[in-house]
Amino acid sequence: MKVLYVCTELYPLLKTGGLGDVNGALPPALRDAGCDVRILLPGFPAIRAGVSRSRLAPASPLALPDGEGPRLANLGLSQPPSLQPATLPGSGLMAYVLDVRALFDRPGNPYYDAYGDNGIRFALLGWAAACLGLGLDPNWQPDVMHCHDWHTGLAPLYLRQMAMPGPAPAASVFTIHNLAYQGIFPPSLFPQLGLPDYLFGIDGIEFWGQVSFMKAGLQAADRITTVSPTYAREILGPEQGCGLDGLLRVRSAAVSGIINGVDYGVWSPSRDGLLAHPYDWDSLDNKNGAKAELQRKMGLQDDPGAMVFGVVSRLTEQKGLHLMEALCDELVTMGGQLAILGAGDAPLEQAFLRAAARNPGRIAVEIGYNESLAHAIMAGADAILVPSRFEPCGLTQLYGLRYGALPVVHRVGGLSDSVVDASAPNLQAGSATGFVFDEFSTQGLRGALRRAFDLRADPAAWAKVQRTAMQQRFDWREAASQYAALYRSLKPGAGIHPETTATP
Repeated sequence: MKVLYVCTELYPLLKTGGLGDVNGALPPALRDAGCDVRILLPGFPAIRAGVSRSRLAPASPLALPDGEGPRLANLGLSQPPSLQPATLPGSGLMAYVLDVRALFDRPGNPYYDAYGDNGIRFALLGWAAACLGLGLDPNWQPDVMHCHDWHTGLAPLYLRQMAMPGPAPAASVFTIHNLAYQGIFPPSLFPQLGLPDYLFGIDGIEFWGQVSFMKAGLQAADRITTVSPTYAREILGPEQGCGLDGLLRVRSAAVSGIINGVDYGVWSPSRDGLLAHPYDWDSLDNKNGAKAELQRKMGLQDDPGAMVFGVVSRLTEQKGLHLMEALCDELVTMGGQLAILGAGDAPLEQAFLRAAARNPGRIAVEIGYNESLAHAIMAGADAILVPSRFEPCGLTQLYGLRYGALPVVHRVGGLSDSVVDASAPNLQAGSATGFVFDEFSTQGLRGALRRAFDLRADPAAWAKVQRTAMQQRFDWREAASQYAALYRSLKPGAGIHPETTATP
């Protein structure tokens, strides 16, 4: 099974969040599941620099067809777009890097639309994917094209349009990582996409008068997946459907959820090279050293008895952290400490910085992202906070489980699929792994925090839950086997959506 994996970031070359972790871990797991995987990436500086340190693949650049696809004539490109074959460091996987220096060779956040051309940049990525899906590389023809998030949403549509009137030679899978981010662009972009006029309509990629790359992927892909089973159900309703729930209900037979995994080679406290005090569930006393190290690094009081709550997150309303903002002082009064690493909404950043100023040595905040500090927080925290309003999957709680930092989560999406509440029956059954609250409110979070303090007052019970949490497995091998089964279920080149043949 030959799989073209299309994404925009990949750890360790480029990472802005959990998407980079997923894309760094899933392709090697797919290879281990028997798939011949090649990855298509945009030529961002970090990606080009990363692959240049590996040996170049023994192949020549692939020239994209001239005069087709996205309209590039007005961009003044000094060189035509090409696909540079390379080998990724670490995994050894083959990759195609979309080399268009004028569009991708820019510093800073790869998604920042400083030039107002994100629409054409990611349209070109989708078109390059479709060209590969149609056999641009004479030595490698994919059976399946697997596209990730809105940045790749045009790829299934281009593939289908370019193959007409016959069926596409490659099937397409489109994975939603977060439906709230849809790749919305003004209608003036549409004429630049090289698509027929009729596709700018309700049955095409028009969304409230604008162009939606997410909608393009949902309309055209043979299969749609999300990153957890619960989220796959949630997006079929208006509360979390983000205006696309009607389309998703129409295509519901094509929608499924496969929960993300964890790269335990990177996220495991027993062999984490970033930790001075490694530990596992049979050596939990060593976690005390990790706590002391975290307190030192972040300027928290050296207090072994303090209950340390960690946050590693975007600081946004979606992540529910405004609920925590209202409880900062109360948490300190209860005997807790709070270690926050993240960036996001300026008002929320400032609110947490003010809380740290009011509570020196008890609340510490670092604005930004630091991989080493993220690992230190997972290792040193007693509990990790993920009170999201909605959460397609979430990786933070999965990391917290493995590090014995018991997750405090809202019962939603992948959080509810991965954390078992420390209720009395679950504690008695030995299945509890964290603290889950139902009401998305300050009161709901407050109740979960109090239950966490109550359980920690019984060290033996707390340690038992930690050990249960640390022994949970969310392995990429399982996710990869489910994706491989999905690929096998598709018939490449089928001219109709598979769900149209389903019986009621």
